[in-house]
Amino acid sequence: MFPTGLPSPNPPPPTQEARPAASDVNNDSSSITNSKKRKINRSEREDINSISSSPKTNNSSSSSTSQQIQKKLRFEDSVDFIGLDVKMAEESASCSSNKTKTVFLAGVVGHHANGLTKTAGSTTFSNSKPGAAKKLVIKNFKEKPKLPENYTHETWQKLKEAVEAIQNSTSIKYNLEELYQAVENLCSHKISARLYKQLRVVCEDHIKAQIDQFREYPFLGKIDNCWQDHCRQMIMIRSIFLFLDRTYVLQNSMLPSIWDMGLELFRFYIISDMKVQSKTIYGILLLIERERSGETIDRSLLRSLLSMLSDLQIYQDSFEQRFLEETNRLYAAEGQRLMQEREVIYPSRKRNTANCLSLTGGSILIVWSHICLYCLNHLLDENRIQDLCLLYQLFSRVRGGVLVLLQHWIEYIKAFGSTIVINPEKDKTMVQELLDFKDKVDHIIDICFIKNEKFVNAMKEAFETFINKRPNKPAELIAKHVDSKLRAGNKEATDEELEKMLDKIMIIFRFIYGKDVFEAFYKKDLAKRLLVGKSASVDAEKSMLSKLKHECGAAFTSKLEGMFKDMELSKDIMVQFKQCQNIPGNIELTVNILTMGYWPTYIPMEVHLPAEMVRLQEIFKTFYLGKHSGRKLQWQSTLGHCVLKAEFKEGRKELQVSLFQTLVLLMFNEGEEFTLEEIKLATGIEDGELRRTLQSLACGKARVIHKVPKSKDVEDGDKFSCNDDFKHKLFRIKINQIQMKETVNSLTHSRVVFIRIIVF
Repeated sequence: MFPTGLPSPNPPPPTQEARPAASDVNNDSSSITNSKKRKINRSEREDINSISSSPKTNNSSSSSTSQQIQKKLRFEDSVDFIGLDVKMAEESASCSSNKTKTVFLAGVVGHHANGLTKTAGSTTFSNSKPGAAKKLVIKNFKEKPKLPENYTHETWQKLKEAVEAIQNSTSIKYNLEELYQAVENLCSHKISARLYKQLRVVCEDHIKAQIDQFREYPFLGKIDNCWQDHCRQMIMIRSIFLFLDRTYVLQNSMLPSIWDMGLELFRFYIISDMKVQSKTIYGILLLIERERSGETIDRSLLRSLLSMLSDLQIYQDSFEQRFLEETNRLYAAEGQRLMQEREVIYPSRKRNTANCLSLTGGSILIVWSHICLYCLNHLLDENRIQDLCLLYQLFSRVRGGVLVLLQHWIEYIKAFGSTIVINPEKDKTMVQELLDFKDKVDHIIDICFIKNEKFVNAMKEAFETFINKRPNKPAELIAKHVDSKLRAGNKEATDEELEKMLDKIMIIFRFIYGKDVFEAFYKKDLAKRLLVGKSASVDAEKSMLSKLKHECGAAFTSKLEGMFKDMELSKDIMVQFKQCQNIPGNIELTVNILTMGYWPTYIPMEVHLPAEMVRLQEIFKTFYLGKHSGRKLQWQSTLGHCVLKAEFKEGRKELQVSLFQTLVLLMFNEGEEFTLEEIKLATGIEDGELRRTLQSLACGKARVIHKVPKSKDVEDGDKFSCNDDFKHKLFRIKINQIQMKETVNSLTHSRVVFIRIIVF
C-alpha cells in the first residue's frame, strides 16, 4: 500500500550482487543485474557466446579461442539475494592472442524483503592470460544481517504512538510509509506474534475507556458516533499494519484479522454490556414506533445502528426477535381495525420502516401472519374470489410471501374440515359437505391461486389429515352415501350427473385410510341392492366397480365382481328351473345362489316355514344338486322377501315384506288375535328379531295389524290382531323391516378389525 525504501538503521557493509547476462561480441563489457534470488539455468549459460579481447577480429584462431572460453566459463554456485563473495579463477590455455581481456561485473543497489538496503560494487578482472578460460565462483554470506538491539523496542514505540494518535484523532508524527516499512521490518525478523499481541492490547485499552460515556442521554447519537469513530480508526490502523494482517494473521487461521479483532473487542466491551445493549435496542424500537406513527425520524441514524448490529453479529439474537414481536402486535391490531373499516385489506401502509429493515430479509413476513390468517379466513368463508386473487397477487410480489399464504391456506382447510368430520351431529350431511368443500377449494385454486402446484399438494395433504381424525367413520358414511345414490328411486340426478358425482366421491375416497371399512359397508349395501332388486342402474354399479378397481387394484374388487357373477348365474338357473319343473300351487319361487366367499357373512336362523314353502325348497334343492353334485345349499331366511296379496275392507293390496313379516301375517289366516308368546312359538323367530318385526307391522307408518296396548315398543303380554280397516293410497306397499343400526354397524366394524388382526 505504501512504497518501500526506508533505510534500516546501521545497514550491513555493501555486498556484491552479480547476474550474468549474455554479451554481444561487439561489446567490451557486460552489465549483470539481479533483483531476485535465483539459479542460473542452462539456457542462460548457453547464451554466453564468447568473450574476446579483440571484438572485431575475424581470423580463425580468434574464433576457436572464443569457443574454447565459452565451454569452460561457468558458475559453480547460485546467486544469493542477500550478498555474494566473488572470486575469479583462471585456468591457462593455449591461445594465439596476447591482448588483454577484461570481464566486468557491475553491481546494483537492491532491497531485501526486510527493508534493508544493499549496495553492490563492481569487480573488474584484467591482465588475464591470453586465451585463458575464466571460472566464476559465487558463495552466500555465512550469517544473515541482524537488527540492532533497540530497534524492536524503538520501532514499537513509534507504532504505538501512531495508533494512539489515530485513536485520539490527533496528528501522526511519523510518515505513514515509514510506519508501514517498520511493520514490514519487524515481521521479516519473526516478531509478528508479539507485534499482534501488543496491537490488540492497545486497541483493547482504548475501547475499555469508551464505556463510561454511554451512561447519559442522549444515547443513540453517542453510540453511533462511537461506532463510526471505531470503524474509521480500525481502517487506519489496519492500513499501517497491513503487512502483518496479510502475512502472519493470514497464516494463522485461529487468529481474527485486525478488522475482525476490532469488531470482537467492540462487541465484547461495548455492545455486550447489558445496559448499553438494552438502551440501544429500546432506542431503535422507539424510532421505528415513531415513524409508524407518522413522525419524521433520522433514518440515516436508524440505518447506521441496524448496520452496526448486523456487523457485530448480534442482530438476530438481540434485536430481531423483539422487533418481530412488536411488529406482530402492531399488525394484529391494525388488521383487526382495517377488517372492520374496509371490505378488503390493501396492505400498502407502514412499509417505510420495512425498507430500512432490509436486513431482516424473509423474517419480516412474520408480521403479516395475523392479518393474513384473519383476512384469509374471512375471504374464504365468504368465497370472495376477486379479493382472494388480489391477496395472492400481493403476496406473490414479496420473497417468501406465497409460502406464508400457503401455510395459512393449509391451516384453514384443516380447521374447516375438522368441524365437518369430528362433529357427530353432522354425520348425515358429512359426505355432501365434504364434496361441496372440495369443489370450493378446487375453484379457488384454479381461479385465485393460478393452479399453483404447491397449493394443490397442500390441499391434498390437509384433506388427508383432517378426514382421518375420526377413524373409520368417514369411510362408513362414504359407503352409505354411494348406496343412497345408486339405490333405485333416486331421481335426483341424470346418468351423466350421477357419473360426475361418483368421480367426486372417489376423490374423497382417496384420502381415507380405512378403505377396508369402506369395502365392508359397500359390500353389505351392494348385497341388499342386488338381492332386493333395488339397484338404480346396472351400468352405474359396474362404473363404480371399475373406479374402485382402478383406484385400489383387482384384489379389492374381486369379491364384488363375484357378487355380480352370482346374480347372473342365478338368473340362468331360475330360467332352467322353471322350464324343467312343474311348480305346484300358485306360489312363484325365485332363488339366488350366492357363493359364500363373495358375499357378506350372514347369521343363519332356523324358522318354521309353511308347508307350501318347505315343499318348494325341496323341489329346488333336488333340481340344483342334480346339476351340481358335491355342493351344499344353506337357506338364508334373513335375506328372504315376499309379496303378499291381502284383502281389506278398502280392497285388495299387495304387501312387499320380509320373510319374517310374512310368517307373522300368515298367522292371521288361522286366527283373529295372538299374543307375543304365541307368535314366537309358531314362527320360531328369535325374540329380538320378532319384536322388531311386530313393531314394523303394528307401530310403523303402514299399520296392517293392531297392538294392544298401544305403544311404540313391543312388550311381553302384548296382543296383536289384523287391521281390517287398513287404508293406503298405493296398491303395492313396502313395509320396511326395523333394524338395530348400531348393532349392525358395530358387527361390521368388528369383522373388519378381526380381519385386520388376521392379516397383520
